[in-house]
Amino acid sequence: MPEPFDPLQHRMLPQRAFESLRVGERFVLPSRTVSEADFAAFRQVSGDNHPIHYDVEYCHSHGHPALLAHGLQVLCFTAPGAGTFPHVIGDALIGFLEQSSRFLRPVYLGDTLYPTLTISALMPQRTTGIVVMEVSVHNQRREQVLAGEHRYLLRLAT
Repeated sequence: MPEPFDPLQHRMLPQRAFESLRVGERFVLPSRTVSEADFAAFRQVSGDNHPIHYDVEYCHSHGHPALLAHGLQVLCFTAPGAGTFPHVIGDALIGFLEQSSRFLRPVYLGDTLYPTLTISALMPQRTTGIVVMEVSVHNQRREQVLAGEHRYLLRLAT
């Protein structure tokens, strides 16, 4: 007789508890080239109609070689769901608490972005813990274009 179906067998990675995470652990997200489709989707979602993001002639007249990505569009590339971190912590995740970011260099249509999340602090509490992640995004020229921080609330193992 076949074994009964178990959806837990479809997890991508074994789950780890807060207590097994380590400062310095890196979670590399897949690289992506910023495309016209990304610009169009972000415009639709954000409602941002500034010509610096959607009018190439306007960009040229202001000294930019191509369409300039919106900072929040670049920030979206740091979504942890694009990588393995949420699969590693699994059911321990309670919520995404906060994020901060600094936009260091312009990102243009056609740039390839390389996001990385690195655990920079682990703050255990009574029944939960906060994971602080340093966030960085580099472009194809090895220039850092974004720096920031994410904070996540996790359940402690019981």
